[in-house]
Amino acid sequence: MHLSIFALLSLFATAAAFTSGPVAFRQTTALNMAKTIKPKLQYVPCIPLKDLPKPGSATSGVAGGLAICIAVDKDGGVYALGDKCPPVNQPLSFGKVGNGCIEDPVLGTKFNLKQGTVTDWCPTGIGKLLGGLFDPTGVPTYPVKKQGSNLMVQVDVNAKFAFEAQYWSGALDAQGKANGKYY
Repeated sequence: MHLSIFALLSLFATAAAFTSGPVAFRQTTALNMAKTIKPKLQYVPCIPLKDLPKPGSATSGVAGGLAICIAVDKDGGVYALGDKCPPVNQPLSFGKVGNGCIEDPVLGTKFNLKQGTVTDWCPTGIGKLLGGLFDPTGVPTYPVKKQGSNLMVQVDVNAKFAFEAQYWSGALDAQGKANGKYY
């Protein structure tokens, strides 16, 4: 009888430990005191003007820690887009430029150079198979200007830092370490 009462009390104590409610052992650490990182738009150098691709082609660059595709239309217009093609994130900078669009070299998706919107989603071969699994998704676009000997791209210079701050917090939460306790 005493053993069954002890087992019953132990069961209730275990259940109480795993129910939601205020947690008394939370600590304030540098990880959970971090403030929200606000966007900060700035023009930053992406590529030297001497490396600007010829009309009808594209190249890659980095601006503010972000992978950027620099595309030059056949009319000589210069555009900056995110360099990751949905849905499988291959480089957009390998694409063909023409008629106001850049075409993903693998799946054939066409993106509008000015807005980054999809004009033709995964129309070819493997693209039809793979594209059917995902909703059409565009790519980000960025303003550009020529300054000195560089092509400048306006990006959120805090984007990478904000993403990484959330990543580390999430990675530590997954390990049970975000509250400062290790085990």
